[in-house]
Amino acid sequence: MIDLLRNRRSIRKYKNQPVEAEKVNFLKEAVLRAPTSKNNKPCEFIFVSDKALLGQLSLSKPHGAAFLSDAPLGVVVCAKERKSDVWIEDASIASILLQMAAQSLGLGSCWIQIRKRPHNEKQSAEDYIKHLLSLSADIRVESIVAVGYPAEHRNAISASDLEFNKITDI
Repeated sequence: MIDLLRNRRSIRKYKNQPVEAEKVNFLKEAVLRAPTSKNNKPCEFIFVSDKALLGQLSLSKPHGAAFLSDAPLGVVVCAKERKSDVWIEDASIASILLQMAAQSLGLGSCWIQIRKRPHNEKQSAEDYIKHLLSLSADIRVESIVAVGYPAEHRNAISASDLEFNKITDI
């Protein structure tokens, strides 16, 4: 696990290569195994491989989502807010487990924050996605995770660059 953590970096450039069905199934299992508060399981996941739809999702906010149009897979991470008062935390945990599972398969990934981000002056990124995907009113959108075979290499962050001063031993 520590090697996955050491080597995971946000990947925003992907090869034009689809993710194999068995790997997608592994990612689906990984998100469904994500822990949730009180085992409420408020999260829902939309696996998108349609290029046109990925292109539309890449327009969900003005900055930080454009690279999704070149990814072979995007996973929209949602939750039913009424099912858990900590749906944000649950969806965030599922998002990072998805990224770590992708890393374990030799795939790259990058988190795209959606909640509390604007689409434009009149609409939130979340509302744009809810309309685009015809999601019900009780669904909240936390993030999209882009996934694919990396077309770029990013070096691991050196241990000497870690901010150990943020840790207190008592």
